[in-house]
Amino acid sequence: MASISIIGAGAWGTALAMTACRAGNFVRIWAREDEVVHRINNQHQNPFLPDVMLPTTLKATPSLEEALANAETVLLVAPAQFTRSVFTDMLPYFKSNQTLVLCAKGIELKTGLLLSEVIHSLKPDLKPAVLSGPNFAAEVARECPTAVTIASETEGEADRLCQMLRTDRFRPYSSTDIITPQVCGSVKNVMAIASGIIEGCSLGDNARAALIARGLTEMKRLAVALGGLPESILGLSGVGDLVLTASSKQSRNFSFGFEIGEVGAAEPVLKTCLKTVEGVPTAAAVMERSQKLNVEMPICAAVNAVLYHQKPIREAIFELLARPLKSEK
Repeated sequence: MASISIIGAGAWGTALAMTACRAGNFVRIWAREDEVVHRINNQHQNPFLPDVMLPTTLKATPSLEEALANAETVLLVAPAQFTRSVFTDMLPYFKSNQTLVLCAKGIELKTGLLLSEVIHSLKPDLKPAVLSGPNFAAEVARECPTAVTIASETEGEADRLCQMLRTDRFRPYSSTDIITPQVCGSVKNVMAIASGIIEGCSLGDNARAALIARGLTEMKRLAVALGGLPESILGLSGVGDLVLTASSKQSRNFSFGFEIGEVGAAEPVLKTCLKTVEGVPTAAAVMERSQKLNVEMPICAAVNAVLYHQKPIREAIFELLARPLKSEK
């Protein structure tokens, strides 16, 4: 039995905590909200993941010091744009012998950094692992069969984490490539917004299939430019996550894009959206990073233009179609 702390009690953090409990570990989850802590400890429920009963062995705390006190492994599940601030708060209590696993998907908006690079900027001696893949939190919580990628640069660490979290319904695969899962887990949210727009505009399944294929190409370009392995694109954290997120209304990003397509513009949807849609800040962050690297990402650029520069949707779509003909690569 391992001691695991989950930092972040949203839907995904809670689903991972449930999985860790099912795998036979001692699990503590940190939540900022006192009400969430109370409901987890006393009612075995979480308002961020309703209609699911939590394991009675799962304990919650509002104290980062308590959450990190005896943990061997720490899963950081705060949203990507809050990873820096939450880890900064964790630093006084984080020990050198603890393993950090990054479980959020996104690129930091202000800097264009991957989350592992954010962690490195705060604690240069720490080499975090990454957990990513095609997973909806509610399905993981309900024990629907799920497979993920766990990547670590430290030899043997990914294998150890896979063994620690494996259940008969949750299957991790190990990797030594931490770059590609982060790039794919971020960019697929931008692609999911684009896919939702296509659906909302009723442009057909052909268009969505083309977008997924060309989206994979953009993900590969950026991942390779940052040092990732091109073959990882064909794995769970690449094509697997993109197909899931770009094809289902369970995806916040797809649903957000669908509403933009129906309304015909991004601005009114942005004004009324109350949920975290990681693809929105990631679209801007991806452009920041890709332009510095001189990596061509036309679909991401089109989504960014629709979200931040009020470009009409039809104009963005047909500009993509009007791009010069070239070989497929």
